[in-house]
Amino acid sequence: MVSINVPNSVSRRSFVKGLATAGAGVLAAPSLHAQGANKEVRVAVIGMGVRGKGHFSSLSRVPGVKVVAVCDADKNRMSKYAKDGVLAVQDYRKILEMKDVDAITIATPNHWHASMTVAGCQAGKHVYVEKPVSHSLWESQQMIKAARKYNRIVQGGNQQRSCPSPQAAAKDIAAGKYGKVLWVHCMKLNHRKPIGLVTKPTPVPGGVDYNLWAGPAPATPIMRKQFHYDWHWQFDWGDGEMGNWAVHYTDDLCHMLGWETLPEKVCSAGGRFVWDDNGDTPNMHFTYMEHQGVPIMVEIRDLPHSASRKAPTVYKGTRGGNIIMCEKGMIRLARGGGKAYETNGKKVIKAYPGNAGKGHFANFIDAIRSGKKDDLAAEIATGHISTGVCHLANISYKLGQQATPDQVCEAMGSHQDARDTINSVVAQVKANNGSLDPMQLGPMLTFDPKTEKFVGNMATQANTLMKLPQRDEFAIPDQV
Repeated sequence: MVSINVPNSVSRRSFVKGLATAGAGVLAAPSLHAQGANKEVRVAVIGMGVRGKGHFSSLSRVPGVKVVAVCDADKNRMSKYAKDGVLAVQDYRKILEMKDVDAITIATPNHWHASMTVAGCQAGKHVYVEKPVSHSLWESQQMIKAARKYNRIVQGGNQQRSCPSPQAAAKDIAAGKYGKVLWVHCMKLNHRKPIGLVTKPTPVPGGVDYNLWAGPAPATPIMRKQFHYDWHWQFDWGDGEMGNWAVHYTDDLCHMLGWETLPEKVCSAGGRFVWDDNGDTPNMHFTYMEHQGVPIMVEIRDLPHSASRKAPTVYKGTRGGNIIMCEKGMIRLARGGGKAYETNGKKVIKAYPGNAGKGHFANFIDAIRSGKKDDLAAEIATGHISTGVCHLANISYKLGQQATPDQVCEAMGSHQDARDTINSVVAQVKANNGSLDPMQLGPMLTFDPKTEKFVGNMATQANTLMKLPQRDEFAIPDQV
């Protein structure tokens, strides 16, 4: 295996300073579109877990693309790919120094997405970053600034943006085919298992550089049985199911309704019911939002249908996707496509076939060649909005206090779908022999979509959660 390492003493700050002094030469290099549309695009994949493997495979099938390096803080994850001239690099900063790398794709844990994206832009690389594009609202704001300042192509990994079904539905909704949007329900109903319970820290697996793995996030002792993947369910590194699965469907929601701003109201509730494990993100999480007067429910569920039926539950005929109720029709759309129905949900008005966004990586490469961010299906500014919906939900939840289901109903108002959702969640927890104590209810927060700041009740506490603490070595600077 061909490998490259860089001393851990090289801080992100000194690395960026080195780029600046070497300088402007990185950004003054000719763009790909200036050199010709047929020039080979050379890419490095950072993060070689399940999604990173998908990146490697998908990019390898795009004409005119060569994957020249793979990178992971866990050496064990790279050996399969380090052949045929592909370099294995444990420290991503060495990737950014490679002048023959045109673009990076980021499939690391969530807490790394923004820091690597900003550093990539500063190093003159184009960036494809997995969903959720950031670990906080402030981070994706910084990502947009970096993309603009360094004139880089930055694509979010919400591949449904390259799928014909939400694209077609968005056009029909915008054209008024179904009339005014009345309400929306966005959901992902899963069946997951608890991550297990440890009472003392587990050792770092062999081959893992834990400082590089933790990066900007806390490098605290590992309190979970499985090192990889289960970080999703601990807020220091992950964003729960909101940031893991719901973000796909919040992106469809934002796409189909043409959102360019975040919701103005948000109130979250839920809890980690039934399970006794080391996770701290909710396994049942439902959020009421309002966007320009339209009521929206966004929810995830990870408990099975019941203790005796170990399968995802069904709510209003759906396990995942969006229900968009309009004056003259109802759209049900998920990853594989969807249909529009008459308002009673029985007669089909129109089908929206999909392909799960199979051309998303090719779209990224095409935009690199053209040099036009507007050619991207999921430019970072759109990812900021769809990921931001999930961050708003998590912020309200984190500020929550113990409450009863009746108090949750009262807090979320008179919207019937909200009440139906609460009653359904309560019934499902009970069907799993679970207790509703404690159910956590967050405050109804008011968000100013122009300033992207919270205002009013508990605004100070909520605004504090927009930016998470970062370790100095890998921190994103205020001025990118």
